Amino acid sequence: CICTMVEQEPTAGHRLGAPDTLGISTLEAGQKPPAVPSGRRAAVRVRMLDDSEEIFDVSQRASGKVLFEMVCAHLNLIEGDYFGLEFQDHRKMTVWLDLLKPIMKQIRRPKHTVLRFVVKFFPPDHGQLMEELTRYLFALQIRQDLATGRLTCTDSSAALLVSHIIQSEIGDFEETQCRQHLLNNNYIPDQMALMDKIMDFHHTHVGHTPAESDYQLLEVSRRLEMYGIRLHPAKDREGTKLSLAVAHTGVLVFQGHTRINSFNWSKVRKLSFKRKRFLIKLRPDLNSTYQDTLEFVMASRDCCKVFWKICVEYHAFFRLFEEPKPKPKPVLFSRGSSFRFSGRTQKQVMDYVKETEFKKLPFDRHTHTQRGEVGDQPRFHMAVLLLRLMICVCLCVCVCVCVCVIQRFPTDKAYFIAKELLTTERTYLKDLELITLTFQSVLSKEECVPESLRKLLKSSFEPLHTYHSDFLKELEQRLALWEGRSNAHIKGDYQRIGDVMLKNTQALKMLTAQLQKHAECVGELEKACVASRRLASVCRDFELQKACYVPVNVFILRPLHRLLHYKQILERLCKHYPATQPDFRDCRGAEKTAGTLEAVLRDSMLKTDNYQRLLELQKDLLGVEGLAVPTREFIRLGCLSKLSGKGLQQRMFFLFSDVLLYTSRGITASNQFKVHGQLPLRGMTVRAEESEDEWGVPHCFTLVTPRQSLVVAASSISEMEKWMEDLKMAVDLAEDCSGPATSLLTNSHDVKSPGEWASEVESEDDLGGSRTSLERHGNSSAHHRGNTTVHVCWHRNTSVSMLDFSIATENQLSGNLLRKFKNSNGWQKLWVVFTNFSLFFYKTHQDEFPLASLPLLGYSVTVPAESENIHKDYVFKLHFKSHIYYFRSESEYSFERYAVCACGQTHTRVTGLFCYVFVCSF
Repeated sequence: CICTMVEQEPTAGHRLGAPDTLGISTLEAGQKPPAVPSGRRAAVRVRMLDDSEEIFDVSQRASGKVLFEMVCAHLNLIEGDYFGLEFQDHRKMTVWLDLLKPIMKQIRRPKHTVLRFVVKFFPPDHGQLMEELTRYLFALQIRQDLATGRLTCTDSSAALLVSHIIQSEIGDFEETQCRQHLLNNNYIPDQMALMDKIMDFHHTHVGHTPAESDYQLLEVSRRLEMYGIRLHPAKDREGTKLSLAVAHTGVLVFQGHTRINSFNWSKVRKLSFKRKRFLIKLRPDLNSTYQDTLEFVMASRDCCKVFWKICVEYHAFFRLFEEPKPKPKPVLFSRGSSFRFSGRTQKQVMDYVKETEFKKLPFDRHTHTQRGEVGDQPRFHMAVLLLRLMICVCLCVCVCVCVCVIQRFPTDKAYFIAKELLTTERTYLKDLELITLTFQSVLSKEECVPESLRKLLKSSFEPLHTYHSDFLKELEQRLALWEGRSNAHIKGDYQRIGDVMLKNTQALKMLTAQLQKHAECVGELEKACVASRRLASVCRDFELQKACYVPVNVFILRPLHRLLHYKQILERLCKHYPATQPDFRDCRGAEKTAGTLEAVLRDSMLKTDNYQRLLELQKDLLGVEGLAVPTREFIRLGCLSKLSGKGLQQRMFFLFSDVLLYTSRGITASNQFKVHGQLPLRGMTVRAEESEDEWGVPHCFTLVTPRQSLVVAASSISEMEKWMEDLKMAVDLAEDCSGPATSLLTNSHDVKSPGEWASEVESEDDLGGSRTSLERHGNSSAHHRGNTTVHVCWHRNTSVSMLDFSIATENQLSGNLLRKFKNSNGWQKLWVVFTNFSLFFYKTHQDEFPLASLPLLGYSVTVPAESENIHKDYVFKLHFKSHIYYFRSESEYSFERYAVCACGQTHTRVTGLFCYVFVCSF
């Protein structure tokens, strides 16, 4: 088939909603695709990884990048940067198509040349491949390498690999079908001798989907010595026949198919070639026996240059933050090669995929191309347009009605403060009902629940539920009178809230004993779950229900947090009222009562919040035990890049008052973070002045302990400063503590290797959830909630501290807002809840569970600019990269409150925002 860019659809760019793009590699915000050169054209054949061939019509003056992006667009491939086009040149050498040079200067006879689309860069961890299509193409590459004998391995490994391949192709094991399939298809040399072993392995893969089989195939492959290895024949100075290869770690030396040496990128100072000699210049090392410069002789200068080029590209792709800039051209003479790596680095690819939302499109596992009836598309689009038009008309009518209703209501600030009290009380009562009614009902059916725990929960929550149910009714009646919806002729006495608050805070003071039990509830529930597998499974399943939008322990602590909200609301009322206002005295009395009660419970609340945070963090970690102890305090968690021999690698760091843990995330059913190591804080020093100059990495600093040192890099200067400040504070705290340092890591025989860990998690149902003791036992197959704070920090490459958690707790808010997307015309009225660094959307406050949620970490809170054409009052904007949401509130007070709470949940700095907000809006 002839694939021209004018007729081709759908392209990868269309998938992203971008106009007229040639492919994915250059598709960045605000960047236009390269123009297709005009002139004479040529048909170029490309063989895909499934051995099918496609013909691409390109200009003879087009660069290699144009052809490569046409191939990526044809495949609808997002992560195309891991791949390349290789071919045999006129010297019969296999070389990579240079993306910067014109195609016809590289391919002399295009009609007689077939380019092969293959994997070029093999990452160390396939969890770094975000798209299922990318992993499928990698699996096809592994199949090719197996069939050609390039990927050598033991018979057992070969049989296991083939078993995953046939599971992907024919599904679950059936003996006759499996045997016939192996007779008809040859995957490895000497396959007949291994047929029984292949079938035995295939029998164990029941239930694996094709995507899971691809992942397991890659997991087994990446642990093989020859995974991703392309050998280049060479000799050492003594004439011994060797082979050179390059990987993400550095340059490798093989004798036959056995690796005999490796030179890590961190040890290599310079790579060069002179005629047919390939030279590796090493950094000085007193402990090394190697010479300063190693020399290998290859077959020719061209062989040297081909290997040198792929080394340059591997180093740039895996080690650099961004594509290297071109060197300035010399005025008179040039020396050396001008070749440089062209394209995005692995970090840029991963950041791009994380930060950009793609519509997940199905793909054909035989042709890789998107199929569809083109003739049906115009009618479908017309129907969509008509539907959108009808929705917009309806929304406009609804908005007009809402505006008319809001003009009816009072405009006094005290009214909107009282309304905030009402709306947040509705959400709070819903949260109380989840524990008092739903959760206790679930526990009542289980014999494994200790009687003491049942009584504790019942005595703690039922009196509070009864009290707040009556309180909410009283609030609703008072607001109805204030708004004039009943007894509209009555004024004065009903346009106040202080008397209601004074009466109810005094009544709440009588429930101090119940409020003091909530910390005990968290501890007793955790003990019971550790002691009973059945109870742990029940609690885990309950947390996975839609109505349980935050962890159970957070719901249990809601009554303590609610006291903070009452105190803040009363403080705002007292600040608003003059001392002569009749409602002022009642508000002041209620504020003192709430403040006294909050002071009594403050210490208990702070300790329990910290304990609850430790419990939640332990649920996200694999390889630690005993994290939640009374003497340990959580300080900060977030992403840092760790500098090692493999380059900069994204790691999740967890800072506590006595230790720093660093982890990595696996693509598994539970998505837990595997702990790689711990650094005790006692004796640690944090150094930043020389680190950036020494390592050439921006925003980096060095952690030095008596036993080891670690170089890490933050995503920005502000993130670096936050980490360094908290680390220095934590080190000072640790120095003041006495007693031996404790190890959090489990025994080495208890912590599985990453491959074993991934395979086990994929095959066992009892790790399908995401929590500590609530997850250690049981066999629920429910899916893990993927928007926990730890995972959001990982994807947004940011961090949060305990102070951020405290601010987010204080800035919880709920009520009605109008929402608008960036490219939509109308506003949609929703009930929203700001909590736990997220925004939860409901149709109404009566809904049992949210329709959707939006994790807010990393988002910025601003107001729309004039160019955005949002000609409405009281609008604030949430935006992260290309994701933009507009929210509209009903009054100046509610606008300010929602914006402040949004800042609290996103940990955006408020300083300077509202100066700009109020100048522009009012």
